[in-house]
Amino acid sequence: MQQYKSLTGISRRDLLSLIGVTAGSAVMYQAMTSLGFAAESGYKGRIKLEGDPKGASVLILGAGLAGMTAALELRQAGYKVQILEFNKRAGGRNWTIRGGDTVTELGGATQKCEFDEGMYINPGPWRIPYHHNGLLDYCKRLGVQLEPFQQINHNAFLHNSNAFGGKPQRMRDIKTDFQGHVAELLGKVTQKGKLEGDVSKEDQEILLEALKSWGALDKDYAYAKGAVSAEFRGYEKDPGGGLGAAPIPGEPIGLSDILKSGLWGSLANFGLYEFHTTMFQPVGGMGKIGEAFAKQVGDLITYNAKITKIEQGEKGVTVTYEDTSNPGTVQTASADWCVCTIPLTILSQIDIQVGAAMKTAISAVPYASSVKVGLQFKRRFWEEDDLIFGGISYTNLPITQISYPSTSFNTTGKGVLLGCYTWNGPNSYEFTAMSPEERVKRAVEYGSQIHPQYKDEFETGISWAWHRSPFTLGCAGDWTDEAREQHYDNLCQIDGRIVLAGEHASYIPGWQEGAILSSLNAIERLHKRVLQA
Repeated sequence: MQQYKSLTGISRRDLLSLIGVTAGSAVMYQAMTSLGFAAESGYKGRIKLEGDPKGASVLILGAGLAGMTAALELRQAGYKVQILEFNKRAGGRNWTIRGGDTVTELGGATQKCEFDEGMYINPGPWRIPYHHNGLLDYCKRLGVQLEPFQQINHNAFLHNSNAFGGKPQRMRDIKTDFQGHVAELLGKVTQKGKLEGDVSKEDQEILLEALKSWGALDKDYAYAKGAVSAEFRGYEKDPGGGLGAAPIPGEPIGLSDILKSGLWGSLANFGLYEFHTTMFQPVGGMGKIGEAFAKQVGDLITYNAKITKIEQGEKGVTVTYEDTSNPGTVQTASADWCVCTIPLTILSQIDIQVGAAMKTAISAVPYASSVKVGLQFKRRFWEEDDLIFGGISYTNLPITQISYPSTSFNTTGKGVLLGCYTWNGPNSYEFTAMSPEERVKRAVEYGSQIHPQYKDEFETGISWAWHRSPFTLGCAGDWTDEAREQHYDNLCQIDGRIVLAGEHASYIPGWQEGAILSSLNAIERLHKRVLQA
């Protein structure tokens, strides 16, 4: 999910957190929409490119999801299609690193993944919201098996190294106690008639009952240690069987302690529209989607093709590229039309013959910085010791979060955690500047402050910094409102015989759905242009 730059001193993420915690997810979603931060998928069903293109040819640049979506649909509509892809594999940022894989960043840093068989990390996209209908439909069409992705786990940790003596707190406790204290405060205001004029007397009575239920308040509308609050936050001693089986309710955390800790800021993840359950992941890794597309259009792809020039004339487009498997070998490919899905960070460095407005738009969009670190451990201690089955723990440490696998629950043996996921900001840039090995080392050091088991159980790890990715030079388009207003339409227009597509050409940046919807929109408009021509 994209994280935006500061807005009058407060980041959009923090602003949304405040709105979500205080006003609820419905109000927050309205705010997200107005900020251009979230939008429902615009997928209207499977595309129908009706009409005969009469043998027209299309050259597609990039074999990520946007490029392969275009190839799949255009070939089916009767076009002659060719794809040029920089990498030696298809999928782009839809990618899974598995044991035995070798990856190389800019500067030549090369890592060989030493994960055991069946273990993997998704360095790019790693979850699919239930409302990303376009992506889900293609998964269905292409036979990609999905399984639930556990985004929210009440038993995961919230951690601030400067609060509670650095001890991680259960998300369940912070959420329930914060909610309970707020409900008690609002209940007191309501009982004193302070809402007169805003809420009718009848509604005030209903509100009090609702607060009692929502906030786990007792008969006196107080949030306190007892049987009622324990049903929500859990127990100091869980109910058992036989003698001595009576439960002992847990002691709520004080409101002041919660507020000062800042841990409430992560509670917005319960309300963010993009993280609502049910979320999905492909069985065996996110890269299964790209592999499924490649099974359909792989015969159209020329791999190891580094684009150096894109020319167009009245009758067609010619692209010059270097075969990176045979350096110095320059080749050309031509077609009547071109769908370019190259990330803007790369495209801005390529000689492309388009108008000034599109060129300016291409150069106007920076890309977000992101780093991920995958860590393999000897055993699934997060389940065995901490009873955390899936979900994410959040921390103020530079790693920002730890995501637990949503597969192979309650089994013995090894497991892989997403031990670091940074997005923009100083932490991300600092991790990007490190060597891959140093990132892994730091992820273990920081993670051990949350899970002391790290240092004894760690086996091997791998990292990827997207600003050091040779084929993207960044993670995802990082639009501002001002840039969108000035450049977005110019970026998406058909310029002569060239149209751009990709997550950067969507209102769902950083998500695979944005890439697919952008591609479908681009080829629909291109198809109309072809028929008119």
